[in-house]
Amino acid sequence: MTLSSRWPSVATSSQLKEKMRNAKVLCVGAGGIGCELLKTLVLTGFEDITVIDMDTIETSNLNRQFLFRKHHVGTSKARVAADAVRVFRPNANITVYQGNVKESRFDKTFFGGFALVLNGLDNVEARRHVNRLCLSAGVPLIESGTEGYLGQVTVHYRLKNEAGEMQYATECFECAPKQSRTKTYPVCTIRNTPDKPIHCIVWAKELLFARLFGRPDVMTDLDEAAAKEEGADANGDAADGHNATAFLRGPDEPAEAYARRIFCRVFDEDIVKVLSMEELWEAREKPKPLQLARCLGDGGSADQNGALQGAHQAATGESACKALGITGAYRIWSLAECAKVLIESIRQYLEGRPAEVGEAVFDKEDDLAVEFVTAAANLRAANYNIPQQSLFVTKGMAGNIIHAIATTNAVVGGLIVVEAMKLLASKPENSRATFILKHVTNPKAKRLLNAIAPGEPSPKCAACGTARLELLIDTSKTCLDDLVNKVLKKSLSLVEPTVRTDAGFEYEEGEGLDEDEVAVNKAKLPLPLDQQAGGGLKHSTVMYVEDQVQEFHVQVEICHKNDWDEEQDPEGFRIGGSVPQAAAKAVDTAGSSDAASPSAGIQSDDDDDLVIINGPAAKEGHEDDDVVSIGEPEVSQAAVVGTLPQAEGNLSKRSADGDIDGPRKRQRGA
Repeated sequence: MTLSSRWPSVATSSQLKEKMRNAKVLCVGAGGIGCELLKTLVLTGFEDITVIDMDTIETSNLNRQFLFRKHHVGTSKARVAADAVRVFRPNANITVYQGNVKESRFDKTFFGGFALVLNGLDNVEARRHVNRLCLSAGVPLIESGTEGYLGQVTVHYRLKNEAGEMQYATECFECAPKQSRTKTYPVCTIRNTPDKPIHCIVWAKELLFARLFGRPDVMTDLDEAAAKEEGADANGDAADGHNATAFLRGPDEPAEAYARRIFCRVFDEDIVKVLSMEELWEAREKPKPLQLARCLGDGGSADQNGALQGAHQAATGESACKALGITGAYRIWSLAECAKVLIESIRQYLEGRPAEVGEAVFDKEDDLAVEFVTAAANLRAANYNIPQQSLFVTKGMAGNIIHAIATTNAVVGGLIVVEAMKLLASKPENSRATFILKHVTNPKAKRLLNAIAPGEPSPKCAACGTARLELLIDTSKTCLDDLVNKVLKKSLSLVEPTVRTDAGFEYEEGEGLDEDEVAVNKAKLPLPLDQQAGGGLKHSTVMYVEDQVQEFHVQVEICHKNDWDEEQDPEGFRIGGSVPQAAAKAVDTAGSSDAASPSAGIQSDDDDDLVIINGPAAKEGHEDDDVVSIGEPEVSQAAVVGTLPQAEGNLSKRSADGDIDGPRKRQRGA
């Protein structure tokens, strides 16, 4: 048996097994997919593995990340996963890093030491970062992800033959356009005219929770909208009462009395104010105020000390439901229960966690926080006659969770290893992008796994092609800080951007700058784009953008646009592209002849808790775009470069827009 044998016969050859034992592979992520991947790697014969993961184990991980146990909660995912799989193969050499893959120590040189990179990341910025480092270092990458019953594994590489000629090349992680998963809702809808459960949950989490327990000096998107739309008084308070002073607790005000006052304010008095805006209700059902006494009923009346019946014990700060004896995470609470939980959760925070009040941030693993948001969202829903949700459903929507299926993770982990074996066997022509479906879509084929050939590189790709991007933005109202952080870092996923123009403008980040240079660059950030040095960043200005960390560079042409529709363009900017040159330049590599790799592009997170609500909600783009962003940014695919001894065959055009809604139609090949 030789490596020239056809796939899959070569999978059992002694030569391939030797290559697998010696190949250095990097696994980025040790979550749901990461656990399955590490297990499958060592059981298949890989013995030199490096793992990077910055996260620690949470209780919610235990039902699907099978390498972890209850006593591991709070410890490093990467370290525990490595220890667990060593039991399967004691002679495996597993190196562990607990850290962010975007840290400077994980640079081009670091990535260049591996034959394959296998991704299981949970956000698009990190995926793009890894993609660019793999392109720069000439290392193949395999991307993957799952979303419930759906999953995806794709392969990205650029391989040359022994003569140095490009023989195989797939699209990179950023070649194919990705449909944005971000959903946006105008703030006015969330504040005044909600009509969906998610509107109420976002309101409870991003406005009420943040206002009662978060930093009082930080305005939320909803607060800012209120101030801009309705004006502010001399104290800087919004006219509609959504302000810091309205929610301040009096010096001697009992926690229970304060909680009752908040209830009356937001679910009764504020609704009465909204009803006075008669034009809002000409074509909508009017909301109804909630009176606390009616909601509580006889069973929830207060005793002579003002405490709810059933809540006499000292506050522990753990759970309002436990204190009240309310059970059932999967049922919808009654209105009385919602009112009780809201009041008791506020009391628990104020008396049981006084040190956190003023600094608290919503955490889906915090029972008390989830109980508060569930109660507040359901009361808000009752105001507007919107269906209420259970604690379980609310936690999923507020905590960014699409519940994972462990079996899907296992299938994806296996597919990653199969694609890695093909590349190590010098069989890139057999590489496939595989999509896991929930239902059979083709009655004739009757398949739940849809495998197609990888796509070809796009000359329009900003990462591996020769694209010039076009940025539509309001240059008179957008400051440089927004350009750097929202456009370059968040949208384009740069780490340390440098921006230059032919007219002499320059902005730079990164190591090596002295204090004066840092101060000069920092002083430029608050200024509008059109007021920057060198005549400003105006319409038709071409910016030369670089990131030395990623060895990434792209030209960005600015197109001024001052009229934005917050529904269609909530970020306040839009990025497009063009191709100034005819074809993408091939990337030369010095990778090992044994290196070849796959990469998977999908739009889910490390596997399990898919981000659906990007929180805390933040405005993006233009300063007048009052929206709350809900959803995950678009996710792309990853690319790799390597050297291939001698392989034959042509690659086919593959599908995959990064979403798990199935592949595009294959254009040629099999």
